[in-house]
Amino acid sequence: MATTLEQTIAHKQQSWLSRIVGTQTFWVLCAVLLACIYLSFATDSFATTKNLYNITRNVTFVAIIALGMTLVIITGGIDLSVGSVLCLCSMVLGVTMHAGYGIEVGIAAAIATALIVGAFNGVLIAYLGFPPFVVTLGMLSIARSLAMVASGNTVVFEFGPDHNLLLSLGGGAWFFGIANPVMYMIVLALLTGFVLRWTRFGRHVYAIGGNEHAATLTGVPVKPIKVAVYMISALSAGIAGIIQTGWLGAITTNIGAGLELQVIAAAVIGGANLAGGVGTAFGALVGSALIEVIRNSLGLLGINAFWQGTFIGGAIILAVLFDRIRNFRQSE
Repeated sequence: MATTLEQTIAHKQQSWLSRIVGTQTFWVLCAVLLACIYLSFATDSFATTKNLYNITRNVTFVAIIALGMTLVIITGGIDLSVGSVLCLCSMVLGVTMHAGYGIEVGIAAAIATALIVGAFNGVLIAYLGFPPFVVTLGMLSIARSLAMVASGNTVVFEFGPDHNLLLSLGGGAWFFGIANPVMYMIVLALLTGFVLRWTRFGRHVYAIGGNEHAATLTGVPVKPIKVAVYMISALSAGIAGIIQTGWLGAITTNIGAGLELQVIAAAVIGGANLAGGVGTAFGALVGSALIEVIRNSLGLLGINAFWQGTFIGGAIILAVLFDRIRNFRQSE
């Protein structure tokens, strides 16, 4: 029997809808929306302009790094050093500007530092065959130690002639009253999504995570791309460090401590698969949003903040369970 045009369109629409509903990101987004609706009625302070402004601004630091982490996870790797890289890049920025250099020099120095660290990680992993866990765990300690050396383990809170410009960069709201960090996050998310979806580089990243051996046989430059994704991950941490320095107005050597766990959690909750081959930029944002809503809601509901790790850890386990169930159904 011939298929009519209407039946073909209906089938495509149904397939598109089923794919959306079947994604982990969709259900995490639903959880975020339901949590926001519940908290709006359960508390008087959640839906206030000030609190929503704080939530959207706070989520950006995890989300920006989660974008870079997602690329690493898609290739089947992991980067445990991002919290310390954020600290190191923030300190390089602060020390450079404190010495009297302009904000352009400070930002360039911070970004260069991030790229060097990312390239170091990537070369050891891609060309020398070191396990990503071991390399980035070592860099976690090295980067924070270098930050302490650079600052003399002191707080940096004076940023030279461009002090006010830096504070405005991270703490201002230049566009329609939206916090600057949120605008940066949106731009970076769109850029990351475009790269993953529409470029050869993005297709190669997915190919490496799906089957690295097959990717090598088909001519994918596996080693250079692996180096590139670790440089992107470190760069995202460096950018987040620059923005957070402007927001906080001071840098301590414990900035970013433990942040790598939140970033990995955001990527995994948002749908990235630690086995590789799966992940999206939008998922990184959604996962970061859920973590921030959880963190924000604990205080508003009068729950001890020490429970935060339990809730986030539970969300990770549920995300992995959802992925296992989905894979099991697809294999039937």
